[in-house]
Amino acid sequence: MNRISWLAVPDEHGAHEGVQRLWRKAEDNLGFVPNVFRAQALNGEQFLAWWNYFNLLVNKEGHLPNTERELLAVVVSGINRCVYCAVSHGAALRAYSGEPEKADKVAVNWRHADLTAREAALCAYAEKLTRTPEAMTEGDLAPLRTAGLSDQQILEAVQVIAMFNMTNRVSSALGFQPNPQYHAQGRPGSEVGEQA
Repeated sequence: MNRISWLAVPDEHGAHEGVQRLWRKAEDNLGFVPNVFRAQALNGEQFLAWWNYFNLLVNKEGHLPNTERELLAVVVSGINRCVYCAVSHGAALRAYSGEPEKADKVAVNWRHADLTAREAALCAYAEKLTRTPEAMTEGDLAPLRTAGLSDQQILEAVQVIAMFNMTNRVSSALGFQPNPQYHAQGRPGSEVGEQA
């Protein structure tokens, strides 16, 4: 097996009991255990706390549709050049949007993708918050409101953007490698499930 992290990765016998349950659930739902689940299992309690919030923001029904949350994840991960998250969430964006070409373009440069005005506003906001958080002003919310986002949707967008900036840094700092299965997901003939 290829290395999935630059740190030690516990096996089924050394992982926290809650983490082992999550691994089994992922195997049942996805057919594999995401490498990020294995790599972060080294500190089981912290991983489970992260997963609960991440899962709430990304996988559960929220104020934004899954496609928009994954769009934000891919834009942020692409800007941060996070291989794990750009690949895994690129797969989810392809699957949720049903537009593999568009999702692939977003992963490289969202400006080259055929986006709606709302999607473009979300991408521009995600890019600014990721690149220059110190430059954010109240005026940055105006394009989101013009595009039809409610305050609840804007808050959720900010939370998703912030989550991916944090997660990208963990993944990149420790060399997390995406599962090979992600490369085929969201392409003709594939299925989508929970993402991590």
